[in-house]
Amino acid sequence: MNVEILSRVQFALTISFHFLFPPMTIGLGLMLVVMQTLRLRTGQALYVDMARFWTKVFGLIFAIGVATGIPMEFQFGTNWAHYARFVGDIFGGPLAIEGIYAFFLESGFLALLLFGWNKIGPKMHLFATCMVSLGAHFSAIWILVANSWMQTPAGFHLARQMKVVAGGQQHPMTANLGDVPFTILEVRLPAAYVVQPADLGQVRAVIDSFPDAIFNPSTLDRLTHTIIACWITGSFLVAAVSAWWLLRGRNVDSAKGSIKIGLTGATIACVLQLVSADSTARGVSRNQPLKLAALESLERTTKEAPMGIVGSVSWRRDTAGEIVGVDEKVLRIPGMLSILVSGNFLHPVQASQTVVPGLEQLPSDDFLRRRHPDASAEQIRKLRPSYWPNVPVVFQTYHLMIGLGVAMTGISLLGCVLWKFGKLWDTENKLIRAYLLLLSSCIVLPQIATQAGWFTAEMGRQPWIVYHVLKTGEAMSAVVKAPQVMTSIVLFSIIYLLIGSLFLRLFLRLVRLGPGKGDPDTSLFERRRPLSLKGGRHTKG
Repeated sequence: MNVEILSRVQFALTISFHFLFPPMTIGLGLMLVVMQTLRLRTGQALYVDMARFWTKVFGLIFAIGVATGIPMEFQFGTNWAHYARFVGDIFGGPLAIEGIYAFFLESGFLALLLFGWNKIGPKMHLFATCMVSLGAHFSAIWILVANSWMQTPAGFHLARQMKVVAGGQQHPMTANLGDVPFTILEVRLPAAYVVQPADLGQVRAVIDSFPDAIFNPSTLDRLTHTIIACWITGSFLVAAVSAWWLLRGRNVDSAKGSIKIGLTGATIACVLQLVSADSTARGVSRNQPLKLAALESLERTTKEAPMGIVGSVSWRRDTAGEIVGVDEKVLRIPGMLSILVSGNFLHPVQASQTVVPGLEQLPSDDFLRRRHPDASAEQIRKLRPSYWPNVPVVFQTYHLMIGLGVAMTGISLLGCVLWKFGKLWDTENKLIRAYLLLLSSCIVLPQIATQAGWFTAEMGRQPWIVYHVLKTGEAMSAVVKAPQVMTSIVLFSIIYLLIGSLFLRLFLRLVRLGPGKGDPDTSLFERRRPLSLKGGRHTKG
């Protein structure tokens, strides 16, 4: 494999492993706020033990998440130097805010959350929990702002750096001027300028409007969709562990309390996600129509466009092996994609007449001619598939995400119905035990769904690293070689295997131990004393 593919595999490996943990901390942080609130309002030891147990789990996940997130930042400089130089003016602000404000807010109050059980009052402990949860959400906001800009860039212009000598004469940055003194000037490029491989290192994106860059066309949809997915992940984590306890008759009181919290959070989040998913899909249809066509494997531009449910998709190639289209065997709902794109659910017949562009017309001829001005109409037609994402892959990841989302919505709603009628606690019933076993598996299902969604979003914009501005193949570091990247992939795999094994061992140990085991008295009404007295440092006199 070439350097580009290997570098993409390396980044996918590191970010996919890291992305297992932030959704859990964001979602679990919200669950901790609920538990701490119940602890404060009721004063029951049940909620004290529950909150304390899940705080330990949160601390474990947070530690692993921080450790696995560091390598990604270094990869921008090692493997993607041209990209880092190109977007540095845009990414500098959001990433600095995330690191300085969001991360320090979360990690600072985390100390009080983890170690303040007998040292600060319940109200202060609840406040610390809220700040940790807020910090986790705030951190996600700025990461998603930066990533959304890559999907739908806005609020910037392109500028070329030039060497300027005395008299105002301009020279390219690559020009050798000898001992002639010069200054560097950035020249603004036209709005329709097409970045060429020769521009790398000389042309970069310069921010015009920070608000426009932050609130680019996809920010709010992507932020809402991802945050709700994190809530689902955290809620099902609590519910799944509680179901496991119920199946084994362990920690029954705590399991009943926490499964109620988990199912409530999961149900609310899943219903909200249905609304968010609809808005996000329409945003993709407006801002990235090629991505939508790839996700649905829609080759022909058509009205009454059908929506795919499940099936297989493969490339169709000519005799020379070049991609010319897609072959698919997909179960579809007629007209549904046009209705969803229009958003006019009250008038489905009229909405079904909405035209949805297909792969055959995307990208447009005008777009391709700007990048290939000398190409004939036939050459443009042959070039078009090279601008398509990997349709067979993104079709499957997209529909896997949707399928799991619908399944989890049904599982959470069924759990709430069983809880409402008092059947959820009948663990002698085989059907209830089957449901609890299914609910226990939901510790994994949200992770698969979020990974599938992440792959869909990132692979769906290819071959662009900055959509319609900079190609992924042009963003790599020039000096990195394939053997070096391959070696790093092997080493990362070994290290992450060890870290993952350590995490699973510690997590399972906590789950087996359960809440309240070996913990000192943490009653809400424990008399609070100065830290010196708690530490045994008594004074005389």
